[in-house]
Amino acid sequence: MKIKLSEIKKSYSTIKNSKLEILKGINFEILQNEIITIYGPSGAGKSTLLHLVGLIDEPTSGKIYFDETDTSKLSDKEKANFRKNKIGFIFQFHHLLLEFSAVENIMLPAMINGLSKKKSFEKAKIFLDKLGLSDRQNHKPNELSGGEQQRIAIARALVNSPEIILADEPTGNLDSDNSKIVQELLFSLQKELKFSLVIVTHNMEIINSANKLVMMRDGVLQ
Repeated sequence: MKIKLSEIKKSYSTIKNSKLEILKGINFEILQNEIITIYGPSGAGKSTLLHLVGLIDEPTSGKIYFDETDTSKLSDKEKANFRKNKIGFIFQFHHLLLEFSAVENIMLPAMINGLSKKKSFEKAKIFLDKLGLSDRQNHKPNELSGGEQQRIAIARALVNSPEIILADEPTGNLDSDNSKIVQELLFSLQKELKFSLVIVTHNMEIINSANKLVMMRDGVLQ
């Protein structure tokens, strides 16, 4: 799947009715099986860009295409289906559900997407094995280390076999050892499963490992 952004702008109205411009005309393509890192100073618009690509938010103007599909013409339900079936998200903070075990956190998106409990469990187990966490499947998030929690979050993002993963500072909350483990697992899974991977990061090791490196400053790509 190819994703194309054409003249994307995003602005917000402030309390004083002035306009705050976040993105100022972004033209950008994401190809299948491509690893892209986006870096730049805080406030440059990097996370906003990920939210637009992930159909969590809508641009003020411009077009986003998934292959030939103009996403501005999709209904809210159709966008939700796109997110469920084609897009996975990984954030700096894992956002795991504290009342569920590791395996249940991974199973949940698959079950929401209509897979049976048994098949969801089987898929979740596969990812637990890949991530070296089979012995932690029944542990709840507060019984896991930060690195283990983030690995569970990666498995949760991948369980529905998305075509693109959007990762916003996926190692930003980890120490250097866990950061390296998460980075290596993420890149290894990308190579195996061949999804597109877009990472917003300040981690130089991740930046140097991408196919494509994009600098963002003041709402524009440089």
